[in-house]
Amino acid sequence: MTHTMTDEKDIPTPVNEDDVIAWLRDNPNFLQRNPEVCDLLAPPREYKGKGVIDFQQFMVNRLRQDRDGIIEEARDIVETSRANMNNLSRIHTAVLMVLEARDFDDFIHTLVMDCASILNVDIMTLVVEAEDGVVPHINVSGVYAVSPGSINLLMKDASIMLEANIRGLGEVYGGGAGLVKSQALVRMTIDPSMPPAMLCFGSRDPELFQAGQATDLLGFFAHVVERQFRAWLDVPTGK
Repeated sequence: MTHTMTDEKDIPTPVNEDDVIAWLRDNPNFLQRNPEVCDLLAPPREYKGKGVIDFQQFMVNRLRQDRDGIIEEARDIVETSRANMNNLSRIHTAVLMVLEARDFDDFIHTLVMDCASILNVDIMTLVVEAEDGVVPHINVSGVYAVSPGSINLLMKDASIMLEANIRGLGEVYGGGAGLVKSQALVRMTIDPSMPPAMLCFGSRDPELFQAGQATDLLGFFAHVVERQFRAWLDVPTGK
């Protein structure tokens, strides 16, 4: 015959309402730490007396907080969408101006002068690597020559770099360097036979450009500029 031995201490002690109330009294922050528990509770239709915990008000406050959070999130989405549409419109306008340049000098002037105001930045420059410090075919302000290897040093091998809270470099922005507190650097690949170059967008707003922002519009603009360079300099497309 087999006997089943049950130790009395293994039998769980039933928990009654008084135990729950006593435990909650000893742990007043329980619902703050575990708000999801409120979803399991049925609030009273009315409450009376001192010391009665107002679960209904607690749940109402929670719903209000959820509502406020949803409203704020929706507002952020709308503002972001508006900003994205505005940026897209600016890029389209800048592209049209670049495409409508009358000659090569006008193309460069439009790129580094006119596009800055359209794109809502304080300064735009074109930086080209050149051993002798002279950029061939270009004699327009806003274009700067740097020593070979400088672009990789500045961009750390990235194709597009966004930086916030910086000090602009004179080698990149010339006399306007003091204005620059944030920047976008976009590598230009015009042709393997031509020296490396980059487009530089500088802003006095220290947080206009920040790491993690979308760069597809800047990349699109850079590709258009690259193709215009090839067209004006009669460089094969490589197709």
